[in-house]
Amino acid sequence: MSTPHTSPVGRLLRFGVFEADLTAGELRKNGARLRLQEQPFQLLSLLLERPGEVVTREEIRQKLWSNDTFVDFDHSLNTAVNKVREALGDSASSPRFVETVARRGYRFLASVETVGAPAREEQKPGPDPVIHAELEVPLPNRTVTRALFGLIQLMYLIFYLSALFRLHGIDQATENFLPAWGSDAILMAAVVTTGVGIPLRCYLLSSVIFDHRRLGKNFQRMFLFILVFDELWAVAPLLLTAQIGFGAAFAAVAALLYVPFSERTLVRLAYPA
Repeated sequence: MSTPHTSPVGRLLRFGVFEADLTAGELRKNGARLRLQEQPFQLLSLLLERPGEVVTREEIRQKLWSNDTFVDFDHSLNTAVNKVREALGDSASSPRFVETVARRGYRFLASVETVGAPAREEQKPGPDPVIHAELEVPLPNRTVTRALFGLIQLMYLIFYLSALFRLHGIDQATENFLPAWGSDAILMAAVVTTGVGIPLRCYLLSSVIFDHRRLGKNFQRMFLFILVFDELWAVAPLLLTAQIGFGAAFAAVAALLYVPFSERTLVRLAYPA
């Protein structure tokens, strides 16, 4: 492997919450060191040297692989790019840092700031956060947003399963204030909606667990259906008025009415267009 593009002694590059010490060969996030192998780090260094510019595949080959090195260049380069993206929490479908330029090479998207030596203790303002282009809020950690979205899906699954196990209780609760046909209608609605809701929540939960990159687009397409579906289930706490009181039931209804909008926000943060 040939010697990569060298940098001045003590050179430190900052982008977002990350810092790359080109001399020490270290990548840090909020001061904590991240594990990144030598070759992926050299690729990241090469991209950081020219932010906003396309670094061609041939340039990368010349910098990181010598002509007499017998390797599968395409496979090795793809592996190195994936490791860089993994360390930065980035993705190929919605890149915030490393963008693939089809059939040409790669481009580093974020702004890069050159700062002093890493061992400084100067009081300087922290780096500007990466802002979501549509929501205009700082992008949080994707793991946190995905986990919150997954917990919401799990919550609804518990609702559905509890309703199926307590159908008799639902029937008794509705008989107190509805005629027989109304009670039967609510019971049938509970059965039908849980039958539809369980596979829907399993799909959303599995998609976020496996980080399906098209989840953002798919959720936007289904949002109107999910909104109507969730708003219907938002009134379910009223069936527990006799057990928890009207005030608590009303508060639960108000909270559940907002949940589908929270789901949409979390998806947009984790999977920006």
